[in-house]
Amino acid sequence: MSGHDDLPKLLGDCVHCGFCLPTCPTYVLWGEEMDSPRGRIHLMQQHAEGAPMSAPMVKHFDACLGCMACVTACPSGVQYDRLIEMTRAQVEDEHPRPLRDRAVREAIFRLFPYRRRLRALRGPLRAYQRTGLDRLVRRTGVLERVSPSLAAMERLAPPLGRAPRLPERVAARGERRATVAMLTGCVQGEFFPEVNAATARVLALEGCDVLIPKGQGCCGALSVHSGRAEEGRAFARRTIEAFESADVVVVNAAGCGSAMKEYRTLLADDPSWARRAGAVSGKTRDLAEFLLELGPRAARRPLPVTVAYHDACHLSHAQGVRAQPRALLSGIPELTVREVADPDICCGSAGTYNVLNPGTAAELGDRKAGNVAATGAELLVAANPGCTMQIATALRRRGTPIAVAHTAEVLDASLRGLGPDALLGRAW
Repeated sequence: MSGHDDLPKLLGDCVHCGFCLPTCPTYVLWGEEMDSPRGRIHLMQQHAEGAPMSAPMVKHFDACLGCMACVTACPSGVQYDRLIEMTRAQVEDEHPRPLRDRAVREAIFRLFPYRRRLRALRGPLRAYQRTGLDRLVRRTGVLERVSPSLAAMERLAPPLGRAPRLPERVAARGERRATVAMLTGCVQGEFFPEVNAATARVLALEGCDVLIPKGQGCCGALSVHSGRAEEGRAFARRTIEAFESADVVVVNAAGCGSAMKEYRTLLADDPSWARRAGAVSGKTRDLAEFLLELGPRAARRPLPVTVAYHDACHLSHAQGVRAQPRALLSGIPELTVREVADPDICCGSAGTYNVLNPGTAAELGDRKAGNVAATGAELLVAANPGCTMQIATALRRRGTPIAVAHTAEVLDASLRGLGPDALLGRAW
């Protein structure tokens, strides 16, 4: 992401046509102009012309999910994703937040981007779930009274089982067709380790040597998307160092893949890193994107399941990866894919959004859960850990929990002939 000097030029691209309005989650909920992309751009223009970064202005910027549905819808090519990231960096620089808000944000950013800290949390959280204390705490509502954000984190936590740990290399099965490096992620790696294990197995079964660099850490996605630009750049540099020797980098979390593909923009003004960042961005692929490019080799065994596929915003809007996951799922014998209504409206996860804005996120989650339930599917398939937690929690809240899986897990079950029970017994 280049400096703030680019912001006035980017603001000028907007012709205020309104095509973005029906795609914006907050505008759909509230019908408020200042909570639409067009309205927020108007506020950005006011600030660029000298208006102070006031609390009401910040409230409208904070309400944005950064889902980028407006970028897809815009006929004028407005780079709203860059505009909101630059504006959020300005908010962090210029606007003094209340102490409670600062404390919540610091807690989030001192925990989620750090694998070891998340790993230390696994044991106590697993014990908390296994003893049934989680249900008691929810019934009392004590966490809601202490902190709505803390209550949201507790509700969103997935059921934790044993965590499989991957070796640094998973060998290709049969003749090797490619060598890839795999990002394991922070939340994905610690809260959804079975997704990474399935990803490695699928890649190996399709003839790939899978390298899992030991020195990898957070990709920087959460920081960049929250206006913590320098922190995000530091995470990006470390990730580049870990992956720049790879031929291809495969990512199975939508937000992480989106961030890594944008390293070339994030570090464009850093002469020491711009070329290296561009190289890593250029060889980063979403798992579904890569598998479709590679082409199938392993036999798909029947999997008689009806699935609803959810488009994660950072996969569909940021990366333009829509057809590939559907094509992979449709290639599985006896599997039926059903579409979810209003797929372009965000589920409310949006990185840290469902923790920082739990009320709005719950409204969007309930809307998405209703559309998922209306498909009648037995299994929800999503390709981002945040979406998985958000929609599963909303489905449970409305009393219609269904099983949830990653695209990699569905492919893994088919390639290994595990049958439907391997996927359907995992409702939250």
